[in-house]
Amino acid sequence: MEEELSGSKKTRGVTRIIFSRTTVMFLLLALQGYILANIFMRMREFLVPIYGSFTLFGLVVVVYIINSRGNTEIKMAWILPILVIPVFGTLFYLYLRLGFGTRTLNKRLGQTHLELQPYTRQDPKTQDELKKLNPSVAGLTYYLSHSMGYPVSSNTDVRYLASGEENLAALLTELEKAEKFIFMEYFLIAEGVMWNKILDVLERKAKQGVDVRVMYDGICVISLLPYRYPDYLRSLGIQTRVFSPLKPVFETYQNYRDHRKICVIDGVTGFTGGINIGDEYINAKERFGHWKDTAIMLKGDATRNLTLMFLENWHAAMGTSEDYGAFLKPAVSYKATDKGYVAPYGDSPFDHENVGEQVYVHILERAKNYVHIMTPYLILDETMLNHLTFAAKRGVEVIIIMPGIPDKRYAYELAKTYYEELLEANVQIYTYTPGFVHAKMFVSDDTSAVVGTINCDFRSLYLHFECAAFMYNSLAVADVERDFQKTLRECVKVTRTDLAKRSAFSRIFGCLLRIFAPLL
Repeated sequence: MEEELSGSKKTRGVTRIIFSRTTVMFLLLALQGYILANIFMRMREFLVPIYGSFTLFGLVVVVYIINSRGNTEIKMAWILPILVIPVFGTLFYLYLRLGFGTRTLNKRLGQTHLELQPYTRQDPKTQDELKKLNPSVAGLTYYLSHSMGYPVSSNTDVRYLASGEENLAALLTELEKAEKFIFMEYFLIAEGVMWNKILDVLERKAKQGVDVRVMYDGICVISLLPYRYPDYLRSLGIQTRVFSPLKPVFETYQNYRDHRKICVIDGVTGFTGGINIGDEYINAKERFGHWKDTAIMLKGDATRNLTLMFLENWHAAMGTSEDYGAFLKPAVSYKATDKGYVAPYGDSPFDHENVGEQVYVHILERAKNYVHIMTPYLILDETMLNHLTFAAKRGVEVIIIMPGIPDKRYAYELAKTYYEELLEANVQIYTYTPGFVHAKMFVSDDTSAVVGTINCDFRSLYLHFECAAFMYNSLAVADVERDFQKTLRECVKVTRTDLAKRSAFSRIFGCLLRIFAPLL
């Protein structure tokens, strides 16, 4: 009888998988891919008489790509298929390039950004103080404030949170204090222990009249949350939006995900970092061993930048607007004890600026003693690779902590293709033996640190909506470095001997993946 029940459960499990939204969506996408491939192949047969002319058109497209804005490696990843299979490569590039969904989202973001500009002014006194203290750092904050609209603040306390468990405890405490509004924007939200605790507070606060808003990325619709989950949250009094919902249609906008993690409470308290809302992030559920992640809690003026980011994506998701001033003035005055400087900033695939990479490069260029890094992925463009290796070659201690148990095999094998060049330059690489490192963190010379959502890979640096906070002379910088050293004690060092032991399959697989790394 027990065996029959077990077999019945397995059958029901298989049935659920077969008829799930995820399976249906991927089948529809596969069908579209098959249809598109057939159309392109038939067009190729039709175009045989004028194949030379079409090849010439492909070369025109290549010239356009070369002269367009963007990363060189990404351009080369597109140029290769266009030159090798001109008909398919050219038509597929044009099909994705002309995506109407992308144009709509870009237009909405531009409009919302313009509406928010009056609230992005930099306090000149703070900028002048920083310029006298460190002109180089002042140059970076000038770029963030004047070019990107993310002012630096000197009236902000920062608390570093070294784990998902610590982050959840702090988040629940602060949510209970909300009086005006709660804004939450997360890449992933999954039902479970963590979300249930948060949702319980959000529901109570909504009933008390607090303006509660939750936005999550459309990727959640695949398997983490029910399709009509927004309706359920709205029934609890929680305003809900899904950013860039996934649809079973080939469209370029679906490649641009909202990877941010933001929580803002009354415009005074803010959270960001690598931690999504799911049980693995607090180690209530084991995935890839022990889950190491980090976050920060801000109190004070710098929280305003997180509010700006949330409102921009919230309204861009639906093409709406409102009276932003009601949220961009602190609900209560706050006097920080920390005399450091904090500049939370966002990055967007549509702003033609690689903000996340610029900040990382700034730290690498100006480091004198050390740069310590945690990242789950290491898929580097030439800019990041050159600055990592040059920093190490000029005597800076560069250490990177990577996962010991990876979540994606292809990303793990791809990262290894960079190891040899990094090790030759004296960059040190360690792997976290207890499990998976999901933290995205830079710390340098006991003075500067970044904690946020930005991985060291093409997707984070070029294709996702991201956010982080740059800290200079903040008390939290020392806490970031202490946590790095504590984590390092649980790691093992990668050596050239380890690289020599890689299998032939691992080497070949990694090399092939690297050709298309900019598109992964």
